[in-house]
Amino acid sequence: MHEGIRTEIATLGEFGLIKHLTEGIQLQNPETKYGVGDDAAVLEFPDRQVLVTTDLLMEGVHFDLVYTPLKHLGYKSAMVNFSDIYAMNGRPKQMTVSIAVSKRFCIEDLDEFYDGLKLACQRHQVDLVGGDTTSSVTGLAISITCIGSADKEQVVYRNGAKPTDLICVSGDLGAAYMGLQLMEREKAVFQGETEVQPDFAGKEYLLERFLKPEARRDVVERLAKAGIRPTAMMDVSDGLSSELLHICSQSGTGCRVYEERIPIDYQTAVMAEEFNMNLSTCALNGGEDYELLFTVPLALREQVSQLEDVKVIGHMTAPDLGCALITRDGNELELKAQGWNPLKE
Repeated sequence: MHEGIRTEIATLGEFGLIKHLTEGIQLQNPETKYGVGDDAAVLEFPDRQVLVTTDLLMEGVHFDLVYTPLKHLGYKSAMVNFSDIYAMNGRPKQMTVSIAVSKRFCIEDLDEFYDGLKLACQRHQVDLVGGDTTSSVTGLAISITCIGSADKEQVVYRNGAKPTDLICVSGDLGAAYMGLQLMEREKAVFQGETEVQPDFAGKEYLLERFLKPEARRDVVERLAKAGIRPTAMMDVSDGLSSELLHICSQSGTGCRVYEERIPIDYQTAVMAEEFNMNLSTCALNGGEDYELLFTVPLALREQVSQLEDVKVIGHMTAPDLGCALITRDGNELELKAQGWNPLKE
């Protein structure tokens, strides 16, 4: 938590706090008619589909403040919502943020959290248009709703994949999960010690992927520029296997994914070895990568292969062929969702 100057939240009161956190916010989108400061924000989307997504993040379940700086947490909280809008082939435009905080937080802590939120909004041209603050007895809770828009013909759902479509993924997978493992290990090693600085040299990428993920607006823009509208799309938040099984079940298809084609960063591979973990399992089930997983018609193989930072990793099949991973040695393994399930004990 914040060291040094410490202003108790109670000194401002709820309206004072909201004013303090949101003053100076400049609106960036013509669709935002009125932002923070009245009973409700006013938005106008002539002739476009409006997309709405929401996320609830709980301390101790979704994040650990022992190793998560509040500014990074603010940034990530916004990004995971933007990512859902990009996964529909839309553009995020407005966001509301509600937080429940306990007495152990001070105004300066919330300022840091909001600095991260505002930075994310600035980078993706999103207007912060409202929210709520309340007190909590169990720690920090964050609820974010993001509103976006897309042309009617451009919205992409999970249910449009066809049996011969190619399966594509952006970036690389498993890095955020490895960043989490690394943080958990260091936390266990340094339990209770305050003066220790763990050595993360050579592992910066993993930590960045875990603490400060980037929603893939660039990929959505590249697809639009290339004139490619995916047949189905999702963001990889719970792990590649889990997301792909969602697309298959909603599209009524099977799939074949090739182990050797799954994009994995070098640092992820090194870390998996250090932890004695199966690398493909980490990439398939890690989650929190916020990459885009999408399918395109087979006829677009050439065009999609030329997209920067996008890999074709397999293809859709008829539903009776099931969902399988083709291993490096040519065996077929049934694809299982072993990714993150928050409701599992």
